[in-house]
Amino acid sequence: MSRFVSFARTAACCLWVGCIVHVSDAAAQTLDAVKQRGTLICGVSQGVLGFSSRSERGEWSGLDVDFCRALAAAVFNDASKVQFEPLSATDRFTALQSKKIDVLSRNSTWTLSRETELGLAFAGVTFYDGQGLMVRHARNVSTALDLDGSKICVQAGTTTELNLRDFFRANGMKYEPITAPSLDEARKTYEDGRCDVLTADASALHGERLKTGKPDDHDILPEILSKEPLGPVVRQDDFRWFNIVKWTNFAMLDAEELNVNSETLNDALKSEEPDVRRLVGADGNFGEQLGLTKDWVVRIVRNVGNYLEIYDRNVGTKSRLKIPRGLNALWTNGGILYAPPVR
Repeated sequence: MSRFVSFARTAACCLWVGCIVHVSDAAAQTLDAVKQRGTLICGVSQGVLGFSSRSERGEWSGLDVDFCRALAAAVFNDASKVQFEPLSATDRFTALQSKKIDVLSRNSTWTLSRETELGLAFAGVTFYDGQGLMVRHARNVSTALDLDGSKICVQAGTTTELNLRDFFRANGMKYEPITAPSLDEARKTYEDGRCDVLTADASALHGERLKTGKPDDHDILPEILSKEPLGPVVRQDDFRWFNIVKWTNFAMLDAEELNVNSETLNDALKSEEPDVRRLVGADGNFGEQLGLTKDWVVRIVRNVGNYLEIYDRNVGTKSRLKIPRGLNALWTNGGILYAPPVR
């Protein structure tokens, strides 16, 4: 058994049972490299509204972007110390494997093969999604089962291609895939009339519909074709960095559950509630155990916000998309988002 496979298996086990993995100094270098460089290099999409997109002035925004800023805040106490690297679906994982980036936060679906074959590790779920289908309202289509024989625009090199094939095969229908290298080009092909349907993650379709000339002329069908747990990805060779990325996500969820946000933070720092005190670093040395500072969660919340704040401004009630929380609500509010406690 190779050293890499042995470590990967041990790390995977410890993710669930909570044991401690001692990695070599050569392997646990990502945090040190980020600190020495003075900036985090984060791989993002080439443009998915609400998740990672760039304005005409070159400013990045989105839920995936804010996750990277939260990670930078935890390390540097400065959310601006991030270099965003726009990546296509075909080169995103190679960029991570080759250490061109420190973390991938790019609407990527957590699958078994992406961990076992690529030597990568998903550090949790930041958004539970599913594949959707968008059609022109004029077609008067109300269900995906009416799409037999359709031409469907789809981004190449994604699980979306595979899900599409599985759905049509399972329902005994035929279709013609029209592939494009990016979601933006897939939408343009759809708008040009070269295909009948545009398919992507349902959350992404909300943004793509807004980009069309007349959003009301397009319908997103009710069917969800797949499970798409989206989250940040790291290499499997640095368990300390994996923990930092994983617990950055968990910290924002725990902060929302405990009502610790950018407006209540000062009160939280004076709280006598044990859970809150551990979260903000008043009790315990949990930040130091990660290789960070005692106030690492305070840094995240002060500079970026908790999960609710990040969700609302990018894809929720304060955004153009206004996507309901749904599955992405906390477990206490009818959703499935759940973070282990900081203790």
